[in-house]
Amino acid sequence: MGKGRKKVMVFGVFDRLHPGHLDFFRQAREHGDELIAVVARDRTVMELKNKQPFHFETERLAMVQEVPEVTLAVLGDETSGSYGVIVTHKPDVICVGYDQHRLAEDLEKHMLSGTFPLIRLAAYKPKQWHTSVLTERLRN
Repeated sequence: MGKGRKKVMVFGVFDRLHPGHLDFFRQAREHGDELIAVVARDRTVMELKNKQPFHFETERLAMVQEVPEVTLAVLGDETSGSYGVIVTHKPDVICVGYDQHRLAEDLEKHMLSGTFPLIRLAAYKPKQWHTSVLTERLRN
């Protein structure tokens, strides 16, 4: 990644990539020159959502790496809430999704205040494109 360029970081499971995810990446990229997408580990998904993702972390990582707006896709930390990935990649801004309240609170609590702006992005047709809605549709 280029020196002096503004780096944006996002976090997510990114299971079953859909237009809502793609809009999330597009919105985040508007806040900088490079977009680093942190893909949650399978273990973290289980801890946070009490269910296994449809795709394994390596599959989700590969899918996110193919998204044009994403400059770099990496797996998240082995331990939830440690945020070593932030220390490693040093983003200038972190964007969170409209429904990532728990993540935003955790970032604000654990990270040094004022280190980077935390921007909440707008929802993209959440009643149509939220992963939980898609999963329910697939079950029926």
